[in-house]
Amino acid sequence: MTLCFSGNDYKYELEGVMKLFIPATLFNIVYEDKIPSGDEFAFVRKKQFDNYALLYVICSYNGKRARKVCKAGSDEDHELCLSRLLFKAMSELTGSTPKWGIITGIRPVKQVNRYLSRNMTEDEIFTAMQKDYLCSDEKCGIAMKTAYAQKKILDEHDKNSFSLYVSIPFCPTRCSYCSFVSQSIEQCMGQIPEYLDNLCKEIEYTGSLVRKLGLTLDTVYFGGGTPTTLEADQLERLMKTIAASFDMSHVREYTVEAGRPDTITYEKLETIKKNGCTRVSINPQTLSDSVLEKIGRKHTTEQFFKAYDIARQVGFDCINTDIIAGLPSDTPESFAHTVDKLIELGAENITVHTLSIKRAARLNRDREEGLLENPADKMVGYATKRLHESGYAPYYLYRQKNMLENLENIGWSKPGRESLYNVYIMEEVQTIIAVGAGGSTKLVDLDGKRLERVFNYKFPLEYNKHFDLMLEKKNELEEFYAQKK
Repeated sequence: MTLCFSGNDYKYELEGVMKLFIPATLFNIVYEDKIPSGDEFAFVRKKQFDNYALLYVICSYNGKRARKVCKAGSDEDHELCLSRLLFKAMSELTGSTPKWGIITGIRPVKQVNRYLSRNMTEDEIFTAMQKDYLCSDEKCGIAMKTAYAQKKILDEHDKNSFSLYVSIPFCPTRCSYCSFVSQSIEQCMGQIPEYLDNLCKEIEYTGSLVRKLGLTLDTVYFGGGTPTTLEADQLERLMKTIAASFDMSHVREYTVEAGRPDTITYEKLETIKKNGCTRVSINPQTLSDSVLEKIGRKHTTEQFFKAYDIARQVGFDCINTDIIAGLPSDTPESFAHTVDKLIELGAENITVHTLSIKRAARLNRDREEGLLENPADKMVGYATKRLHESGYAPYYLYRQKNMLENLENIGWSKPGRESLYNVYIMEEVQTIIAVGAGGSTKLVDLDGKRLERVFNYKFPLEYNKHFDLMLEKKNELEEFYAQKK
């Protein structure tokens, strides 16, 4: 399909709107003043006059054509106006009305927070979300509830604090939907000892930097990959290195993504608990063994229940469980069973993801016919209803490209059990310092509204090979805070 821009260069946003209706598609982009030839195209025109602009779109798709026009003042956002016109034209042609409207960014709650900062009432915010972004009542409600849940956390945030992200980019096997920087143990067992040595050195070096900068450690988050792929003694070594390198007296949350139930043992969970971990993730993704097999998740539902019981036995009173709506061969009924069972177990956090078909995932390369036409929307709707009824509230929300049904990922929490780290990283209000391969440090200066990123080497092999150069990148922290002062 051809996207043609005339008198404007709003490619990024308008291509995002088109992908709401025609996902996982590569568009032919052209810039010219005539309507393209061919059966499928979107022609987006801005004609500027002295005090206004004439905006219109003409779309041709599936043998039908739609035309939308509006006149916009010089003080209006013309990109936003064209996005609405394109959305309405494609909705008319496809019969589909994506519930988030023209919001294509990954953090929809930012729009609500922007309105809240203007002291707008809830009714005014709903009206603005619907008028500006064509957002549905349902999604406005979710975004509002999430914003309110975050407000207390954000209000109590110390601007001089930071979170530490520790990357363990190894998994027992690679799931078919995964695009994270992670490698299976079978492929890289020999790299782990050197990786751990270097990771401990990076932790120590980072600790010396933050002491010099006078920053306060607030939360710690072990992610990956699957951190519990490591053995208990390796986990203990890492956690003791962190405790020796940072002032832990102000840490309010310490999360380890145990993730895969087939990597969890009593010894590992007991080790991370005694070394300061306060929150653990144990992620079934689904409680259907046939679906687990389909996606290459090499564990069973029985192993998940056993791992969950072990976490309770060793004393964890905050457990997160991740599930995914829209997995291949999953049904609304089996997904509902997963949701109901996790609520029955009493997990403090339940994160409901929607399947995203990413280019790097095996599932995209081997995509089955009909995968994009699946009941994810119905699944997410059921989870939303049941979690609300059961006393959970949404506290963080984000979206990814190529998500089924243009849906979202939502973290649900029992009252007072929200994850601080998840809120901070979603709302970009706190510096996150990352250590390890694939880690991305996010430096935030709220006073100056600056945000800078420092990327570690992506894979364990290059991380080990170029470790000295990678340590030098950490000096960018000093440069950032020197500019702040």
